[in-house]
Amino acid sequence: MDMEKIMPIWKIEEDCLISMAGDVTLCFSLELPETGTLSSSGFDAAQQAFVRAVKVLPAGLVFHKADYFFSASVKGDFEKVAARDSVLAMASEKHFNERAYLDHSAFVFLTLLPLGKKLSSSVYCNVLRKSIAPVGKSDVGRLRAFLSACGAFERILLDSGLFGLSRLRGEQLSGSANVPGILERYLFLLGPGEGNMLRDVHLKEEIRVGDKHCQLYTLADAGSLPPFCGTRIDSEKYSTDRTKYSVGFASPLGLELSCNHIYNQYIFTGDPALRIKELEAKKLRLQSLSAYSRENAVARDAVNDYLNEAVSGQRLPVKAHFNVLCWSENADELGEMRNRVSSAMAKMDAASKQETDGAAQIWFAGMPGNEGDFPMNECFDTFVEQACCFLNMETAYLSSLSPFGIRLGDRMSGVPLHVDISDEPMKRGWTTNRNKFIIGPSGSGKSFFTNHLLRSYYELGAHIVVVDIGHSYKGLCKLVDGYYFTYSADSPICFNPFYLGEGEVLDTEKKESIKTLLLALWKNEGEGYSRAEYVAVSKALGLYYEHLAARPHVFAGFDSFYEFLLSEYVVVLRDGKVSPAEFNIENFLYVLNPYYKGGEFDFLLNARENLDLLQERFIVFEIDTIKSHPVLFPVVTLIIMEMFLGKLRKLTGVRKVLLLEEVWKSISKSGMAEYIQYAYKTFRKFFGEPIVVTQEIEDIISSPIVKQAIINNSDCKVLLDQAKYQNKFDQVQELLGLSDHDKSLVLSMNRANDPLLKYKEVFISLGGHAKVYRTEVSLMEYYAYTTEEKEKLLVAEYAARYGSVARGLSMLVSDIRSGKKLN
Repeated sequence: MDMEKIMPIWKIEEDCLISMAGDVTLCFSLELPETGTLSSSGFDAAQQAFVRAVKVLPAGLVFHKADYFFSASVKGDFEKVAARDSVLAMASEKHFNERAYLDHSAFVFLTLLPLGKKLSSSVYCNVLRKSIAPVGKSDVGRLRAFLSACGAFERILLDSGLFGLSRLRGEQLSGSANVPGILERYLFLLGPGEGNMLRDVHLKEEIRVGDKHCQLYTLADAGSLPPFCGTRIDSEKYSTDRTKYSVGFASPLGLELSCNHIYNQYIFTGDPALRIKELEAKKLRLQSLSAYSRENAVARDAVNDYLNEAVSGQRLPVKAHFNVLCWSENADELGEMRNRVSSAMAKMDAASKQETDGAAQIWFAGMPGNEGDFPMNECFDTFVEQACCFLNMETAYLSSLSPFGIRLGDRMSGVPLHVDISDEPMKRGWTTNRNKFIIGPSGSGKSFFTNHLLRSYYELGAHIVVVDIGHSYKGLCKLVDGYYFTYSADSPICFNPFYLGEGEVLDTEKKESIKTLLLALWKNEGEGYSRAEYVAVSKALGLYYEHLAARPHVFAGFDSFYEFLLSEYVVVLRDGKVSPAEFNIENFLYVLNPYYKGGEFDFLLNARENLDLLQERFIVFEIDTIKSHPVLFPVVTLIIMEMFLGKLRKLTGVRKVLLLEEVWKSISKSGMAEYIQYAYKTFRKFFGEPIVVTQEIEDIISSPIVKQAIINNSDCKVLLDQAKYQNKFDQVQELLGLSDHDKSLVLSMNRANDPLLKYKEVFISLGGHAKVYRTEVSLMEYYAYTTEEKEKLLVAEYAARYGSVARGLSMLVSDIRSGKKLN
C-alpha cells in the first residue's frame, strides 16, 4: 500500500502537527527525575502534578506520553582524552568504550479532536482505509482555548520542580535530510545518532520495520490490570528489612525493561457529564439483566461504585490505555523479549497481553499526531488519579554540564557520567560550600573513591595537599610526579619554613606563620605567651631577614636563625635593656636547641630540598610513624597547615584541596581542632576544599569541636558501604542529618551489583540531593589506586623495571591481560 494515501499527518503549521481529520497536536520533550532520586512523597508529588496538569486540559483531548528506550553503547572520545595527556584517563575511556545501555527520551503529545469526530475502533482505523478524507474546517475559538490550556499544562509541570518541558518546533518535528524528525523516529524506530533512514513497514503477519521484528503488549483489559495501583512500588533487590527502596509504579516498564521498547501511555479526556450519563444507562441495562446472570449483577455493582466515587469525590472519569512496543533484529530473541515484558508487568501485579490482530491499529495510532485515531475498544474506564499512576516517572542519570567534576558510573547501567560535586551544586543553590567528609569502613572502596577524586581534581588543575596515615596515596603521588614526604630513620621528614622562594618577600602572613611555629615550639600546649614575648619574637624575625639581606651567602634556615639569635639578637636585647622577665632569651634558646645542628631534631627545620612548595600541585605528607610522637607530630602538622594557608591566600583563582585521611583525630588532640573548625568555615572564601576521610562514625563525634565543624559545615556527605550499621543506622542518620530517603539509599548500596563487573557503590548527598553511583575504574586505575601491600609492591617492581610508574602500570596491565604469570 502506498504510504502517502493513508498517511494521517497533513502538515506542520505553527509548530503543530495537523492531521487529515483535523486533529491538532502539540509536541513536547519531557525531562524526568533521575531514577532513585524521588522519595515516597516525591512520587506522590510527581503523580499529583500530572493529575493537576491533565485536569486543566479541555474535554475531547488525548494525552499521550511516549517513553523511547533504544539500545545504545558508549562511544569513547579518545581525541579529547589524548589532549589531557593522562594514561589513567585514556585507560578509563577504553574501559567504558562500547558499554551497552538504554538511551531514554520522553515526549508528551496533546491532541485536540474536532467536535463531533467519530472515534475509531479496531475495525475502523485509518491504517485499514485505502485513503484519508480531507480535513474539514476548524473552530478557531476552540483552538485558542486548547493552546491556552496547553500553556497551563506546561506551567503546572514546570512549577512542580520535578519535570522539564520544552516544545518541539521546526526540524524537531519535520526532521531534515540527515536528522530524523519525531515522525520518522517512531515509524522507522530510529535511535539516537541514527541518520534519516527509510525502512519498509510490514503489517500482514507481524509488525516488522525494516529488519526489526516488533511485538506489542497492552494493559487495556480490566481483567489484566493490577487490583491496586499507586505512585510507587518497592524494589526488592535494593530494600532491606528496615528500609524500603522506592521506584515508580511503572518503572518496570521503563529503564528496568532491558530491551528496545517504547512505552506508550494514553489518557482520553472526554466529556465527563456525557460519560457519566452513558455509565448510568449501562448500569440500568445491567440492573435489568442482573436477574439472569450473577456476572451482570457484579458488573452493575462495579459501575455503581465507579459512579458513586466520580460524583462524591469529584473525580475526573477518563479512558486510558498503556502498551509496550518492543523489537529486536534477531527473531530468535523474541521469546526472551516476551519473558522480560511478562516479568516486568508481573512486578506491577498485572498480566501481559500480547496483541496480534489489533497490533497494527494500535501501533499506527501511536504515531505522533495520529492519537485521535486510537481504537477506543482497547481502552478501559478509570479516573485520572489512577491513570497517572501508570506514567513512567523516572529516567537514567544525567551527566553534569559543568566543566569540572569526576567520572562516576550510572548505578543501573554503569554508563560513565561526568559528576560535579563541588561547583555546580553551589550554582544551583543546593550547597553553600565545597566542604566534604568521606566515611567508609575498611574494604568499602573508600580509598579507591578518594584516589579517584584526587586524580580527577589534579588533572583539572587543582593544588592538592594530603595528610595521610597508611600510604594510601603513594602510588598516585608517584604517578603524577608529586612530592611525597614520609618519616623514616634513614630519611626523616624535614621542612624549611624560613626559606623564601624566588620573588617571595617576608609579608605579614609569612611572618605570622613563622612566629606561630616558634611560639608553639617554645611553649607547652595550653601555655600562653605574653605580649612582650610575642613582640620580642616578631622583632627577632624582622632583624634576622635584614641580616640575611646583608649576607646573601647565608642560607635561610633554622640553623642560621639560631646562630643569629646567639650572636646578634642577644646583643640587641641587652642594649635595649630587655629583662628576662619580659623575654627570657636563654630559656628560648634552650628549648629550641634540639632543633639546631647536632640536636635531636636538627633535621626537621633545615631542609635544603623541596623548599618551594607553593607551586607544587600534589603533595602528600605520610606521618604514620610520628602520629604519636609528642614533639614531631604537633610541629609537623603545624607546618603543614601553615603551608596550606599560604597556598590558600597566594594562589588566587586556583582550586586548593586539603585532605586529612584518618589523621585529623590525632590533630584534634594536638590542639588543632580549632584549625579544622577554621578550615571548614573559611576555606570557601579562598576557593578551597577541606576533605576529611575516616573509617568510623564514632571518630567524628569523639571531638565536639570537630564534630560541629565537620558535620555542620559539610554540605557534601560521601558514604561508602554501611552494611555493618544497618541495624543501628538511626543514630548515624540523626548525626549526619540524613532523611529517610537518604537512609534507604545508603543501605541499598552494593546489594544488587553486576556480578560480571568489579566495583563498589558510593552515596553522595549534596545539600539533600542524594544519589548512589558506581565507583568503577579500569584495571590500570585499579593498580594505581590499590592499597593492598602485595599489589603495591608489584606496581613498584614494574615501575622500577620500566623506568616510570605510568610505563610500569601499562606493562603490568598488558601482562595481566595476556595471562602472563606474575611474581
